[in-house]
Amino acid sequence: MTGVFLANKAYLLHATYLLASLAFVLGLRDMNSARTARRGMFLAEGGMLLAIIGTLLHQEIVTFEWIAAGLVVGSLVGIPMGLWIPMTAVPQRTALSHAFGALAVALVGVAHFYGAYGLGEVLGPWWHGLTGADLTVLPVEGLTLFERAALGFEVILGSLTFTGSLVAAGKLQGTLPGRPITYRGQNIINMLVIVLMVGLWGYVVAHPEQSHLFYALVGVSLVFGLSLVLPIGSADMPVVIAILNSYGGLAASATGFALSNNVLIIAGALDGGSGLILSLLMCKAMNRSWGNVLFGAFGKAPEAGQAADTEGLVVKPTDLEEAHMILDMAESVIIVPGFGMAAAQAQHALRDFAIQLEKKGVKVRYAIHPVAGRMPGHMNVLLAEANVPYDQLFDLDHINDDFKTTSVALVVGANDVVNPAAKEDPSSPIFGMPILNVDEARTVIILKRGMSPGFSGVENLLFYKDNARMLFGDAKASLATLAAKMKE
Repeated sequence: MTGVFLANKAYLLHATYLLASLAFVLGLRDMNSARTARRGMFLAEGGMLLAIIGTLLHQEIVTFEWIAAGLVVGSLVGIPMGLWIPMTAVPQRTALSHAFGALAVALVGVAHFYGAYGLGEVLGPWWHGLTGADLTVLPVEGLTLFERAALGFEVILGSLTFTGSLVAAGKLQGTLPGRPITYRGQNIINMLVIVLMVGLWGYVVAHPEQSHLFYALVGVSLVFGLSLVLPIGSADMPVVIAILNSYGGLAASATGFALSNNVLIIAGALDGGSGLILSLLMCKAMNRSWGNVLFGAFGKAPEAGQAADTEGLVVKPTDLEEAHMILDMAESVIIVPGFGMAAAQAQHALRDFAIQLEKKGVKVRYAIHPVAGRMPGHMNVLLAEANVPYDQLFDLDHINDDFKTTSVALVVGANDVVNPAAKEDPSSPIFGMPILNVDEARTVIILKRGMSPGFSGVENLLFYKDNARMLFGDAKASLATLAAKMKE
Protein backbone atom coordinates (compact mmCIF):
# COMPACT_ATOMS: atom_id res chain seq x y z
CA MET A 1 0.00 0.00 0.00
CA THR A 2 2.84 2.35 0.88
CA GLY A 3 4.52 1.59 -2.43
CA VAL A 4 1.39 2.46 -4.38
CA PHE A 5 1.06 5.74 -2.46
CA LEU A 6 4.67 6.68 -3.14
CA ALA A 7 4.30 5.77 -6.82
CA ASN A 8 1.20 7.99 -7.14
CA LYS A 9 3.00 10.76 -5.28
CA ALA A 10 5.94 10.56 -7.67
CA TYR A 11 3.53 10.59 -10.62
CA LEU A 12 1.85 13.75 -9.30
CA LEU A 13 5.24 15.38 -8.73
CA HIS A 14 6.37 14.78 -12.32
CA ALA A 15 2.96 15.81 -13.69
CA THR A 16 3.05 19.16 -11.86
CA TYR A 17 6.63 19.73 -12.98
CA LEU A 18 5.62 19.05 -16.59
CA LEU A 19 2.69 21.48 -16.38
CA ALA A 20 4.91 24.08 -14.70
CA SER A 21 7.51 23.77 -17.46
CA LEU A 22 4.80 24.16 -20.11
CA ALA A 23 3.52 27.30 -18.36
CA PHE A 24 7.05 28.75 -18.31
CA VAL A 25 7.50 28.13 -22.04
CA LEU A 26 4.11 29.63 -22.96
CA GLY A 27 4.69 32.57 -20.61
CA LEU A 28 8.04 33.34 -22.23
CA ARG A 29 6.44 33.16 -25.66
CA ASP A 30 3.81 35.71 -24.64
CA MET A 31 6.58 38.07 -23.52
CA ASN A 32 7.38 38.64 -27.20
CA SER A 33 4.53 41.13 -27.47
CA ALA A 34 3.47 43.99 -25.21
CA ARG A 35 -0.13 43.03 -25.97
CA THR A 36 0.26 39.54 -24.46
CA ALA A 37 2.98 40.25 -21.88
CA ARG A 38 0.52 40.53 -18.99
CA ARG A 39 -0.92 37.11 -19.82
CA GLY A 40 2.61 35.75 -20.04
CA MET A 41 3.35 36.99 -16.53
CA PHE A 42 0.25 35.25 -15.17
CA LEU A 43 1.24 32.02 -16.93
CA ALA A 44 4.75 32.21 -15.49
CA GLU A 45 3.36 32.89 -12.01
CA GLY A 46 1.02 29.90 -12.35
CA GLY A 47 3.93 27.75 -13.45
CA MET A 48 5.93 28.78 -10.40
CA LEU A 49 2.98 27.93 -8.14
CA LEU A 50 2.74 24.49 -9.72
CA ALA A 51 6.49 23.99 -9.29
CA ILE A 52 6.23 24.84 -5.59
CA ILE A 53 3.26 22.48 -5.14
CA GLY A 54 5.17 19.73 -6.90
CA THR A 55 8.22 20.26 -4.70
CA LEU A 56 6.05 19.93 -1.58
CA LEU A 57 5.12 16.43 -2.81
CA HIS A 58 8.77 15.37 -2.84
CA GLN A 59 9.32 12.25 -0.78
CA GLU A 60 12.71 13.40 0.51
CA ILE A 61 11.17 16.21 2.57
CA VAL A 62 11.87 15.44 6.24
CA THR A 63 9.87 18.20 7.89
CA PHE A 64 7.60 21.01 6.71
CA GLU A 65 8.32 23.35 9.64
CA TRP A 66 11.28 25.08 8.01
CA ILE A 67 9.42 25.28 4.71
CA ALA A 68 6.49 26.97 6.44
CA ALA A 69 8.89 29.36 8.17
CA GLY A 70 10.47 30.25 4.83
CA LEU A 71 7.03 30.85 3.33
CA VAL A 72 6.11 33.24 6.14
CA VAL A 73 9.41 35.16 6.03
CA GLY A 74 9.38 35.37 2.24
CA SER A 75 5.80 36.63 2.22
CA LEU A 76 6.55 39.22 4.88
CA VAL A 77 9.37 40.57 2.72
CA GLY A 78 7.89 40.09 -0.75
CA ILE A 79 4.38 41.48 -0.29
CA PRO A 80 5.51 44.90 1.05
CA MET A 81 8.15 45.09 -1.69
CA GLY A 82 5.51 44.51 -4.34
CA LEU A 83 3.00 46.94 -2.84
CA TRP A 84 5.13 49.84 -1.63
CA ILE A 85 8.23 50.03 -3.81
CA PRO A 86 7.60 52.78 -6.42
CA MET A 87 7.85 52.08 -10.12
CA THR A 88 10.98 54.25 -10.25
CA ALA A 89 12.70 51.67 -8.04
CA VAL A 90 11.71 48.63 -10.11
CA PRO A 91 15.24 48.26 -11.60
CA GLN A 92 16.94 47.96 -8.22
CA ARG A 93 14.12 45.76 -6.91
CA THR A 94 14.69 43.48 -9.91
CA ALA A 95 18.41 43.39 -9.14
CA LEU A 96 17.61 42.43 -5.54
CA SER A 97 15.33 39.64 -6.78
CA HIS A 98 18.19 38.33 -8.90
CA ALA A 99 20.47 38.49 -5.84
CA PHE A 100 18.08 36.55 -3.60
CA GLY A 101 17.38 33.94 -6.27
CA ALA A 102 21.09 33.45 -6.94
CA LEU A 103 21.83 33.17 -3.21
CA ALA A 104 19.15 30.48 -2.90
CA VAL A 105 20.72 28.55 -5.78
CA ALA A 106 24.21 28.84 -4.29
CA LEU A 107 23.02 27.73 -0.84
CA VAL A 108 21.26 24.70 -2.33
CA GLY A 109 24.54 23.72 -3.98
CA VAL A 110 26.51 24.24 -0.76
CA ALA A 111 23.98 22.22 1.24
CA HIS A 112 24.04 19.36 -1.28
CA PHE A 113 27.82 19.20 -1.29
CA TYR A 114 27.97 19.48 2.48
CA GLY A 115 25.49 16.61 2.81
CA ALA A 116 27.84 14.40 0.82
CA TYR A 117 31.26 15.47 2.10
CA GLY A 118 30.78 17.52 5.27
CA LEU A 119 33.32 20.23 6.02
CA GLY A 120 36.33 18.16 5.05
CA GLU A 121 39.63 17.35 6.74
CA VAL A 122 40.68 20.99 7.08
CA LEU A 123 37.51 22.77 8.19
CA GLY A 124 36.09 19.77 10.05
CA PRO A 125 38.65 19.70 12.92
CA TRP A 126 38.49 23.49 13.22
CA TRP A 127 34.70 23.38 13.52
CA HIS A 128 34.95 20.49 15.99
CA GLY A 129 37.30 22.50 18.19
CA LEU A 130 34.99 25.52 18.01
CA THR A 131 31.65 23.81 18.60
CA GLY A 132 32.37 20.24 19.63
CA ALA A 133 30.44 18.92 16.60
CA ASP A 134 32.21 16.45 14.30
CA LEU A 135 31.21 17.42 10.78
CA THR A 136 34.33 16.35 8.93
CA VAL A 137 32.48 13.78 6.81
CA LEU A 138 28.84 12.86 7.12
CA PRO A 139 27.71 9.25 6.52
CA VAL A 140 26.13 10.01 3.17
CA GLU A 141 26.98 8.46 -0.17
CA GLY A 142 29.18 10.70 -2.32
CA LEU A 143 28.30 12.45 -5.58
CA THR A 144 29.07 11.36 -9.11
CA LEU A 145 31.61 13.19 -11.26
CA PHE A 146 28.83 14.86 -13.26
CA GLU A 147 26.99 15.97 -10.12
CA ARG A 148 30.17 17.48 -8.67
CA ALA A 149 30.81 19.37 -11.92
CA ALA A 150 27.24 20.68 -11.99
CA LEU A 151 27.43 21.74 -8.33
CA GLY A 152 30.68 23.59 -8.91
CA PHE A 153 29.23 25.44 -11.91
CA GLU A 154 26.10 26.19 -9.88
CA VAL A 155 27.85 27.77 -6.90
CA ILE A 156 30.22 29.78 -9.11
CA LEU A 157 27.41 31.42 -11.07
CA GLY A 158 25.07 31.65 -8.07
CA SER A 159 27.66 33.27 -5.83
CA LEU A 160 28.96 35.82 -8.32
CA THR A 161 25.41 36.68 -9.38
CA PHE A 162 24.47 37.28 -5.74
CA THR A 163 27.19 39.82 -5.00
CA GLY A 164 27.11 41.29 -8.51
CA SER A 165 23.37 41.90 -8.26
CA LEU A 166 23.78 43.56 -4.86
CA VAL A 167 26.31 45.95 -6.40
CA ALA A 168 23.96 46.64 -9.33
CA ALA A 169 21.11 47.38 -6.93
CA GLY A 170 23.37 49.68 -4.90
CA LYS A 171 24.44 51.62 -7.99
CA LEU A 172 20.86 51.99 -9.19
CA GLN A 173 19.66 53.07 -5.75
CA GLY A 174 22.50 55.54 -5.32
CA THR A 175 23.98 53.90 -2.21
CA LEU A 176 27.05 53.12 -4.34
CA PRO A 177 28.61 55.55 -6.84
CA GLY A 178 27.06 55.21 -10.28
CA ARG A 179 30.41 55.86 -11.93
CA PRO A 180 32.77 52.94 -12.58
CA ILE A 181 34.92 52.11 -9.54
CA THR A 182 38.21 51.22 -11.18
CA TYR A 183 41.77 50.57 -10.15
CA ARG A 184 45.02 49.89 -11.94
CA GLY A 185 45.25 46.40 -13.39
CA GLN A 186 41.64 45.49 -12.62
CA ASN A 187 41.11 43.44 -15.79
CA ILE A 188 44.30 41.47 -15.19
CA ILE A 189 43.24 40.74 -11.61
CA ASN A 190 39.76 39.72 -12.78
CA MET A 191 41.26 37.33 -15.30
CA LEU A 192 43.50 35.82 -12.62
CA VAL A 193 40.47 35.36 -10.38
CA ILE A 194 38.66 33.59 -13.24
CA VAL A 195 41.65 31.26 -13.68
CA LEU A 196 41.65 30.59 -9.93
CA MET A 197 37.93 29.79 -9.95
CA VAL A 198 38.24 27.42 -12.89
CA GLY A 199 41.27 25.77 -11.26
CA LEU A 200 39.48 25.28 -7.94
CA TRP A 201 36.41 23.97 -9.75
CA GLY A 202 38.42 21.39 -11.68
CA TYR A 203 40.38 20.27 -8.61
CA VAL A 204 37.27 19.88 -6.43
CA VAL A 205 35.52 17.89 -9.15
CA ALA A 206 38.51 15.53 -9.31
CA HIS A 207 39.21 15.48 -5.54
CA PRO A 208 35.96 16.05 -3.61
CA GLU A 209 37.56 14.80 -0.41
CA GLN A 210 39.38 18.14 -0.32
CA SER A 211 36.03 19.72 0.41
CA HIS A 212 37.51 22.82 2.06
CA LEU A 213 38.50 23.91 -1.46
CA PHE A 214 34.84 23.78 -2.47
CA TYR A 215 34.01 26.37 0.18
CA ALA A 216 37.03 28.38 -0.94
CA LEU A 217 35.52 28.29 -4.44
CA VAL A 218 32.32 29.78 -3.05
CA GLY A 219 34.27 32.59 -1.35
CA VAL A 220 36.31 33.41 -4.47
CA SER A 221 33.13 33.49 -6.56
CA LEU A 222 31.50 35.93 -4.13
CA VAL A 223 34.53 38.24 -4.40
CA PHE A 224 34.55 37.95 -8.18
CA GLY A 225 30.93 39.14 -8.35
CA LEU A 226 31.98 42.34 -6.58
CA SER A 227 35.05 42.93 -8.73
CA LEU A 228 33.08 42.21 -11.90
CA VAL A 229 30.28 44.78 -11.44
CA LEU A 230 31.98 47.57 -9.44
CA PRO A 231 33.95 48.79 -12.51
CA ILE A 232 30.75 49.03 -14.59
CA GLY A 233 28.96 52.38 -14.68
CA SER A 234 25.24 53.05 -14.28
CA ALA A 235 24.92 53.58 -18.04
CA ASP A 236 25.40 49.86 -18.54
CA MET A 237 23.18 48.64 -15.70
CA PRO A 238 20.33 47.56 -18.04
CA VAL A 239 22.73 45.21 -19.83
CA VAL A 240 24.30 44.07 -16.55
CA ILE A 241 20.89 43.18 -15.12
CA ALA A 242 20.13 41.09 -18.20
CA ILE A 243 23.51 39.34 -18.00
CA LEU A 244 23.14 38.60 -14.27
CA ASN A 245 19.65 37.27 -14.94
CA SER A 246 21.20 34.92 -17.48
CA TYR A 247 23.84 33.78 -14.98
CA GLY A 248 21.17 33.11 -12.35
CA GLY A 249 19.16 31.05 -14.81
CA LEU A 250 22.17 28.96 -15.85
CA ALA A 251 22.99 28.38 -12.17
CA ALA A 252 19.43 27.17 -11.57
CA SER A 253 19.68 24.85 -14.57
CA ALA A 254 22.93 23.41 -13.21
CA THR A 255 21.12 22.86 -9.90
CA GLY A 256 18.52 20.86 -11.78
CA PHE A 257 21.19 18.62 -13.27
CA ALA A 258 22.82 18.12 -9.87
CA LEU A 259 19.49 17.28 -8.18
CA SER A 260 17.91 15.50 -11.17
CA ASN A 261 15.10 18.06 -11.11
CA ASN A 262 13.52 18.55 -14.54
CA VAL A 263 11.62 21.75 -13.81
CA LEU A 264 14.80 23.48 -12.62
CA ILE A 265 16.64 22.36 -15.75
CA ILE A 266 13.92 23.69 -18.05
CA ALA A 267 13.15 26.90 -16.17
CA GLY A 268 16.83 27.69 -15.66
CA ALA A 269 17.64 27.07 -19.32
CA LEU A 270 14.77 29.34 -20.40
CA ASP A 271 15.87 32.06 -18.01
CA GLY A 272 19.54 31.74 -18.88
CA GLY A 273 19.00 31.58 -22.63
CA SER A 274 16.52 34.44 -22.82
CA GLY A 275 18.65 36.60 -20.52
CA LEU A 276 21.72 36.01 -22.67
CA ILE A 277 19.84 36.83 -25.88
CA LEU A 278 18.40 39.96 -24.29
CA SER A 279 21.81 41.16 -23.14
CA LEU A 280 23.27 40.63 -26.63
CA LEU A 281 20.38 42.53 -28.22
CA MET A 282 20.88 45.40 -25.79
CA CYS A 283 24.60 45.47 -26.50
CA LYS A 284 23.75 45.71 -30.20
CA ALA A 285 21.36 48.59 -29.43
CA MET A 286 24.25 50.40 -27.72
CA ASN A 287 26.79 49.51 -30.45
CA ARG A 288 28.84 47.79 -27.79
CA SER A 289 30.31 44.33 -27.47
CA TRP A 290 29.39 42.07 -24.58
CA GLY A 291 33.01 42.02 -23.43
CA ASN A 292 33.25 45.80 -23.60
CA VAL A 293 30.25 46.15 -21.29
CA LEU A 294 31.82 43.83 -18.71
CA PHE A 295 35.36 45.15 -18.91
CA GLY A 296 35.16 48.59 -20.55
CA ALA A 297 34.25 50.73 -17.50
CA PHE A 298 31.71 52.64 -19.60
CA GLY A 299 29.69 55.26 -17.78
CA LYS A 300 32.48 57.47 -16.49
CA ALA A 301 32.61 61.17 -17.28
CA PRO A 302 34.29 61.89 -20.61
CA GLU A 303 37.99 62.49 -20.49
CA ALA A 304 39.56 65.68 -21.73
CA GLY A 305 38.99 66.04 -25.45
CA GLN A 306 36.02 63.67 -25.45
CA ALA A 307 33.35 66.13 -24.31
CA ALA A 308 31.10 67.50 -27.03
CA ASP A 309 32.24 70.79 -28.54
CA THR A 310 29.42 73.22 -27.73
CA GLU A 311 31.37 76.46 -28.07
CA GLY A 312 29.23 79.08 -29.78
CA LEU A 313 26.07 76.98 -29.53
CA VAL A 314 23.02 78.40 -27.78
CA VAL A 315 20.24 76.66 -25.87
CA LYS A 316 16.76 77.91 -26.70
CA PRO A 317 14.54 77.71 -23.60
CA THR A 318 10.78 77.81 -23.91
CA ASP A 319 7.87 78.22 -21.52
CA LEU A 320 4.53 76.49 -21.08
CA GLU A 321 2.66 79.06 -23.20
CA GLU A 322 4.93 78.64 -26.22
CA ALA A 323 5.07 74.83 -25.78
CA HIS A 324 1.25 74.74 -25.67
CA MET A 325 1.04 76.81 -28.83
CA ILE A 326 3.47 74.55 -30.70
CA LEU A 327 1.68 71.38 -29.59
CA ASP A 328 -1.78 72.84 -30.27
CA MET A 329 -0.86 73.32 -33.93
CA ALA A 330 0.79 69.91 -34.31
CA GLU A 331 -0.61 67.21 -36.60
CA SER A 332 1.50 64.42 -35.15
CA VAL A 333 3.53 63.98 -31.97
CA ILE A 334 6.06 61.28 -31.12
CA ILE A 335 6.75 61.01 -27.38
CA VAL A 336 10.16 59.73 -26.30
CA PRO A 337 10.24 58.69 -22.62
CA GLY A 338 13.40 58.20 -20.58
CA PHE A 339 14.47 57.69 -17.00
CA GLY A 340 13.60 61.31 -16.23
CA MET A 341 9.96 60.37 -16.73
CA ALA A 342 10.36 57.56 -14.21
CA ALA A 343 12.17 59.80 -11.73
CA ALA A 344 9.38 62.38 -11.92
CA GLN A 345 6.72 59.62 -11.88
CA ALA A 346 5.19 61.45 -14.81
CA GLN A 347 3.75 58.50 -16.73
CA HIS A 348 0.14 59.16 -15.65
CA ALA A 349 0.39 62.89 -16.36
CA LEU A 350 1.90 62.03 -19.74
CA ARG A 351 -1.03 59.74 -20.53
CA ASP A 352 -3.56 62.44 -19.55
CA PHE A 353 -1.73 64.94 -21.75
CA ALA A 354 -1.67 62.50 -24.69
CA ILE A 355 -5.44 61.93 -24.34
CA GLN A 356 -6.01 65.69 -24.69
CA LEU A 357 -3.83 65.72 -27.83
CA GLU A 358 -5.83 62.84 -29.31
CA LYS A 359 -9.11 64.65 -28.64
CA LYS A 360 -7.81 67.45 -30.84
CA GLY A 361 -7.10 64.97 -33.63
CA VAL A 362 -3.33 64.80 -33.11
CA LYS A 363 -1.69 61.49 -34.00
CA VAL A 364 0.22 60.34 -30.89
CA ARG A 365 2.85 57.62 -30.76
CA TYR A 366 5.58 56.59 -28.32
CA ALA A 367 9.15 55.76 -29.39
CA ILE A 368 10.87 53.28 -27.07
CA HIS A 369 14.64 52.85 -27.20
CA PRO A 370 15.87 49.35 -26.18
CA VAL A 371 18.07 50.73 -23.37
CA ALA A 372 15.90 53.64 -22.19
CA GLY A 373 15.66 53.64 -18.40
CA ARG A 374 17.61 51.48 -16.01
CA MET A 375 16.39 47.99 -16.83
CA PRO A 376 15.18 46.10 -19.91
CA GLY A 377 11.60 47.15 -20.70
CA HIS A 378 11.56 49.87 -18.03
CA MET A 379 9.62 52.35 -20.18
CA ASN A 380 7.15 49.70 -21.34
CA VAL A 381 6.35 48.81 -17.73
CA LEU A 382 5.75 52.43 -16.74
CA LEU A 383 3.59 53.20 -19.77
CA ALA A 384 1.58 50.02 -19.29
CA GLU A 385 0.93 51.10 -15.70
CA ALA A 386 -0.52 54.34 -17.10
CA ASN A 387 -2.74 52.35 -19.53
CA VAL A 388 -1.02 53.59 -22.67
CA PRO A 389 -2.43 51.52 -25.59
CA TYR A 390 0.01 48.87 -26.77
CA ASP A 391 -0.51 49.78 -30.42
CA GLN A 392 0.95 53.25 -29.76
CA LEU A 393 4.31 51.84 -28.62
CA PHE A 394 7.00 51.50 -31.29
CA ASP A 395 10.60 50.40 -31.02
CA LEU A 396 13.54 52.17 -32.62
CA ASP A 397 13.58 50.22 -35.90
CA HIS A 398 9.88 50.74 -36.57
CA ILE A 399 9.59 54.48 -35.89
CA ASN A 400 12.97 56.06 -36.53
CA ASP A 401 12.20 56.94 -40.15
CA ASP A 402 8.98 58.71 -39.12
CA PHE A 403 10.58 61.54 -37.18
CA LYS A 404 11.37 63.51 -40.33
CA THR A 405 7.63 63.74 -41.11
CA THR A 406 6.55 64.46 -37.50
CA SER A 407 5.38 67.86 -36.29
CA VAL A 408 6.74 67.57 -32.73
CA ALA A 409 9.05 65.15 -30.94
CA LEU A 410 8.38 65.44 -27.22
CA VAL A 411 11.34 64.17 -25.18
CA VAL A 412 10.38 63.40 -21.57
CA GLY A 413 13.52 62.84 -19.54
CA ALA A 414 15.45 60.90 -22.19
CA ASN A 415 19.09 61.82 -22.78
CA ASP A 416 21.75 59.49 -24.20
CA VAL A 417 19.25 57.63 -26.43
CA VAL A 418 18.47 60.87 -28.32
CA ASN A 419 21.96 62.40 -28.37
CA PRO A 420 23.02 63.25 -31.97
CA ALA A 421 26.66 62.97 -30.87
CA ALA A 422 26.21 59.23 -31.44
CA LYS A 423 26.04 59.88 -35.19
CA GLU A 424 27.79 63.25 -35.58
CA ASP A 425 30.86 63.19 -33.31
CA PRO A 426 33.40 60.40 -34.04
CA SER A 427 35.33 61.33 -30.89
CA SER A 428 32.31 60.79 -28.63
CA PRO A 429 32.31 57.69 -26.36
CA ILE A 430 28.78 56.89 -27.60
CA PHE A 431 29.57 57.33 -31.33
CA GLY A 432 27.94 54.55 -33.34
CA MET A 433 25.22 53.85 -30.76
CA PRO A 434 21.82 53.65 -32.51
CA ILE A 435 19.64 56.54 -31.29
CA LEU A 436 16.12 57.82 -31.87
CA ASN A 437 16.32 60.47 -34.61
CA VAL A 438 14.28 63.07 -32.73
CA ASP A 439 16.48 65.86 -34.13
CA GLU A 440 14.87 65.23 -37.55
CA ALA A 441 11.39 66.28 -36.35
CA ARG A 442 10.08 69.72 -37.29
CA THR A 443 10.24 70.81 -33.63
CA VAL A 444 11.71 69.09 -30.58
CA ILE A 445 10.46 69.95 -27.08
CA ILE A 446 12.65 68.58 -24.31
CA LEU A 447 11.24 68.32 -20.78
CA LYS A 448 14.16 68.35 -18.35
CA ARG A 449 15.10 69.80 -14.98
CA GLY A 450 18.49 71.08 -16.14
CA MET A 451 21.36 70.63 -18.55
CA SER A 452 22.97 67.65 -16.85
CA PRO A 453 24.22 64.87 -19.15
CA GLY A 454 22.91 61.29 -19.11
CA PHE A 455 24.49 58.20 -17.58
CA SER A 456 27.29 58.24 -20.14
CA GLY A 457 28.46 61.65 -18.94
CA VAL A 458 28.38 62.94 -22.54
CA GLU A 459 26.88 66.36 -23.18
CA ASN A 460 23.77 66.15 -25.34
CA LEU A 461 24.09 68.01 -28.67
CA LEU A 462 20.31 67.83 -29.11
CA PHE A 463 19.89 70.62 -26.57
CA TYR A 464 21.65 73.04 -28.95
CA LYS A 465 19.84 72.16 -32.18
CA ASP A 466 18.04 75.00 -33.99
CA ASN A 467 14.73 73.11 -33.87
CA ALA A 468 15.05 72.17 -30.17
CA ARG A 469 13.32 73.94 -27.28
CA MET A 470 14.14 73.24 -23.64
CA LEU A 471 11.16 73.25 -21.27
CA PHE A 472 12.86 73.28 -17.88
CA GLY A 473 11.08 72.08 -14.75
CA ASP A 474 9.43 69.03 -13.23
CA ALA A 475 8.09 66.88 -16.07
CA LYS A 476 5.01 65.77 -14.14
CA ALA A 477 3.98 69.36 -13.31
CA SER A 478 4.73 70.59 -16.83
CA LEU A 479 2.65 67.85 -18.46
CA ALA A 480 -0.24 68.41 -16.07
CA THR A 481 -0.26 72.11 -16.93
CA LEU A 482 -0.08 71.42 -20.66
CA ALA A 483 -2.97 68.96 -20.35
CA ALA A 484 -5.04 71.58 -18.53
CA LYS A 485 -4.29 74.16 -21.24
CA MET A 486 -5.33 71.65 -23.90
CA LYS A 487 -8.69 71.18 -22.14
CA GLU A 488 -9.27 74.91 -22.26
